Amino acid sequence: MRTPPPTPKPHLSQTHAPNTTTANSPQPSAFPWSGGSALLCSPHLLLLLLLPSCQPPAMADLQTPLVRPKRKKVLVDYLVQFRWILVIFVVLPASALIYFNIYLGDMWSAMKSEKKRQKEHEDNVQKVVKRLKQRNPKKDGLVCTARKPWIAVGMRNVDYKRVRHFEVDLSAFRNILEIDAERMVAKVEPLVNMGQISRATCPMNLSLAVVAELDDLTVGGLINGYGIEGSSHIYGLFSDTVVALEIVLADGRVVRATKDNEYSDLFSGVPWSQGTLGFLVSAEIKLIPIKEYMRLTYTPVKGPLKEVAQAYADAVAPRDGDPAKVPDFVEGMVYSATEGVMMTGVYASKEEAKKKGNKINSVGWWFKPWFYQHAQTALKRGEFVEYIPTREYYHRHTRCLYWEGKLILPFGDQFWFRFLFGWLMPPKVSLLKATQGDAIRNYYHDNHVIQDMLVPLYKVGDALEFVHHEMEVYPLWLCPHRLFKLPVKTMIYPEPGFEHQQRQGDTSYAQMFTDVGVYYTPACIFRGEEFDGAESVKRLEQWLIENHSYQPQYAVTELNEKDFWRMFDASHYEHCRHKYGAVGTFMSVYYKSKKGRKSEKEVQEAEAAILEPAYADEA
Repeated sequence: MRTPPPTPKPHLSQTHAPNTTTANSPQPSAFPWSGGSALLCSPHLLLLLLLPSCQPPAMADLQTPLVRPKRKKVLVDYLVQFRWILVIFVVLPASALIYFNIYLGDMWSAMKSEKKRQKEHEDNVQKVVKRLKQRNPKKDGLVCTARKPWIAVGMRNVDYKRVRHFEVDLSAFRNILEIDAERMVAKVEPLVNMGQISRATCPMNLSLAVVAELDDLTVGGLINGYGIEGSSHIYGLFSDTVVALEIVLADGRVVRATKDNEYSDLFSGVPWSQGTLGFLVSAEIKLIPIKEYMRLTYTPVKGPLKEVAQAYADAVAPRDGDPAKVPDFVEGMVYSATEGVMMTGVYASKEEAKKKGNKINSVGWWFKPWFYQHAQTALKRGEFVEYIPTREYYHRHTRCLYWEGKLILPFGDQFWFRFLFGWLMPPKVSLLKATQGDAIRNYYHDNHVIQDMLVPLYKVGDALEFVHHEMEVYPLWLCPHRLFKLPVKTMIYPEPGFEHQQRQGDTSYAQMFTDVGVYYTPACIFRGEEFDGAESVKRLEQWLIENHSYQPQYAVTELNEKDFWRMFDASHYEHCRHKYGAVGTFMSVYYKSKKGRKSEKEVQEAEAAILEPAYADEA
């Protein structure tokens, strides 16, 4: 079980030297998913020196980011710098064709009757059951999906598929089975993505309660892993909006799990399990009524990071506690150590949006400025309000992949490119990953950061200061979410006793957390200095453990097994693993998440279920 964290270290100083390198500055392409030569497979092309010390600096040194020695450029630096050529001539056109093909498939599925879709679903479930029963436990390896490793949207290396394993094909599970406006529930298969479901529900003035921003994110990934949106301060994470799960267990049984039926323990154990308890084949998800537009207010904030964090907290949870002032959506973007913009959104009707004097901004048009840059104009313009069509608001970060698009195509935000080629954006993440070799992938692990930190709301200021000092990455994304107090202790859970502290944003039944999204190349890389990505991530992970915070598992992790189970709680997860026969059939969540290629010995040990749980000595 997870032990109480040690006494937190003193937080960083509030005074910082501002970072002058932002996502709007001219810079080389350095994005971990963008295309590169697959022939460059030797990791020895990239040799980075370790930082002089892995120990935290003294408090006197925390006034500014770390001072690092200069690094010498190697061949991979130049390959990365000019990868935009491959992206423009190969990845973008191929992405457009794939998106069009997927769209046609979605339209064909929508034209089928509900009865026919359900019949196809049942047939496909039986194929999964049959395939599972074909497995020979003595020689076939652990079970996983047949999806290619590069298709997943995430930075984590799918190294478990590079050794012996038993594949089950789930590629047919991409249909919306039912939208029930009376029950306010959508029943969908796991490969339905956010763009597909919002295209179907928004014309009905309905929506999932939590719609993750990127179109390609799938229901299965958001339930088995983690999903968040600006409405999560009300509804929680994506998995908190699920009503029922249909799961194929290791022995081939098909069960429907809800929070109050005989499989309630399985229902609460699936989130964050990464598909290691069974195969999710459908989910029933809560719908909410919506309006045609989002009334969005952009509020600039200037000052030290602690003041930026407090302004963000005030946007999430007004200090007077008036529930009428809580917006439908909240999002923050921190552009430097002294500047940020907070955005609060409220659903608005078409009639309100079109009133004289109101500005409508259709951010979904291909030629429009990228959303994060548009929001940044509030720092010069001051506070302003506009109305955005609701579905376009949901997917506001898709076209530029937050701000990583600036690294894929350094000129992609220019008007001429947006007008002529913006309709091709975004490049498909799976293609960006498929066109990189091990050397390029390792380069980005060392020279780029894609991490999320789920931290309690009252610790956001400390988290911002840590990231500024350790990584100096900007912009940063802030998105609040409730972490509910459940009858059982799942892998993630609120701080013990939070309900008695009466902190800003907390209630008796949920603690307010925030996702601090760290997605960019550190400023020191642009200055030509050394950066050890692995060591920085290790220090980030230790900070999270010490501050009762969490690291989503889509990202590259440096955690060993013992620290993994210090961050997450294993008790309920292991209960479900044993009760539902997953041990020895499905890999464990740590085995699946850990960095590095698995050995045949590890496969055999996992099959035999002889690994001792790392948390055993922590009880």
